[in-house]
Amino acid sequence: MTLPVRLPGRLRRLPGKPRQGRGHYSLRAKLTLANVVLLAVAITAATTVSAMGMRLYLLDSVDTELMTTRDSIGRARVSMEQVDALSALVAVSRKASADPAAEDADSLVQGAVFTALDDRGEPLTVAGFAPTAGQRALAAAVDDPAALVADDEPQDVDVSGAPHRVTAARLGDGTTVLLATSTESLHQVIAKALRLDFGVGGLLLALLACLTLFSVRRRMRPLEDMVETSSAIAEGDLTRRIPSSSEATLEVEQLRLALNSMLQQVESAYRTRERSAAQLRRFVGDASHELRTPLSAIRGYLQLYEKGMLTDPAERRRAWDRMNGEVDRMGHLVDELLTLARLDQHPELRLRNVDLACLVRDAAADLRAQQPERPVTVAAQGALLVHADESGLRQILGNLVGNVRTHTPSDVPVRLCVAREDGTVRLSVADKGPGLPEEDAARIFDRFFRAGGGAGSGLGMAIVQGVAEAHGGEVTVTTSPGDGLEVTVTLPPR
Repeated sequence: MTLPVRLPGRLRRLPGKPRQGRGHYSLRAKLTLANVVLLAVAITAATTVSAMGMRLYLLDSVDTELMTTRDSIGRARVSMEQVDALSALVAVSRKASADPAAEDADSLVQGAVFTALDDRGEPLTVAGFAPTAGQRALAAAVDDPAALVADDEPQDVDVSGAPHRVTAARLGDGTTVLLATSTESLHQVIAKALRLDFGVGGLLLALLACLTLFSVRRRMRPLEDMVETSSAIAEGDLTRRIPSSSEATLEVEQLRLALNSMLQQVESAYRTRERSAAQLRRFVGDASHELRTPLSAIRGYLQLYEKGMLTDPAERRRAWDRMNGEVDRMGHLVDELLTLARLDQHPELRLRNVDLACLVRDAAADLRAQQPERPVTVAAQGALLVHADESGLRQILGNLVGNVRTHTPSDVPVRLCVAREDGTVRLSVADKGPGLPEEDAARIFDRFFRAGGGAGSGLGMAIVQGVAEAHGGEVTVTTSPGDGLEVTVTLPPR
């Protein structure tokens, strides 16, 4: 059942859907973005390391070939004249073989440039062949050939817009020669590898984003249920609970259980507050009604006296007795209200060993003295010690016996019994009176409730229940119309 509940404004503003505002993003988007960014960083780092490793490996191969050639030239100690003769012989053999590629070759090796330099760093004619454009560009790109001869590693130069690795060697006659190899194909290979890696990485990122969105959507479903439940509770349905989900993680399931437990406590506290408020309103109304009657009677007699209408001494005496009686009634009512108020505050009891059997026998003796014609049976032999507040136990017995005396005929039998079973003490007062119907028995502990509008203040049974609960016990009632009434007070072992 949905109750119309007025909850604090902060909770009532919970919407069914989250409000979108500047700077607010869903947790789903944040998790997806975080995963994609992390994977992108990982792919970028892995690709960068791979590209650098590939470049170093390929450059190492090129450098090894160049250094091997330079070392061979250095060990051969050939002169420039010998180089011219060898170059002429190779050129003649190439023309004889009609190799079309040899006419456009810049050097003896494809992709490599061999250039001899004079003292000014200009390229020399080799075997009668003038320096080619590539050889001139190589000579112009190298600023200090002597430094290359002394350097242990080749260097990067740009020849006609193409990257090369270059080193230098010195012939036997002191002539400096430049040895260069193009690395353009190497860079093309690396570029292709980078494009492939980033292409595959982009596909992986897109796949990860889709999988993360789908997975987070499933994992976030229990949280969406929590939002929906919170919104329903904010609208007044305190009975709603967060349902379990097969997709929930351990932490989410723990959160669900904790929230459901909290909601149960909130609902219980709210219903208790509403019930207490209703009882308080009824209590105030009943107390006002109970006090209004004696006050009206006292005011009426005072008005009669003030107007001089009580001229007869007997009438004045009767009015005086009635006012005293109403004052006593109000005093008794106020005392009972104060007792209930103290019990509601859970006062500290004055506990000591009390002989409950003796108290029962005393209550039975008082009842016999007040109603000698009533048959009274007592089942309380010997001593039965309990650790309790003596005044509270006397009040319980006094109210129970007083109810029997007030609400049953004076010839109805009554039985008082006290016994201990497994440490639990049970005190019962039973009569053979008219009993109570079921609806009256259900309200017997309500304050100011009087079955059938009978005498009394209607606070006696409420006080009995309050004192018993203050001792950690309970009160039960067994009754039906025509079968009498039995009230049992159970006190726990101490």
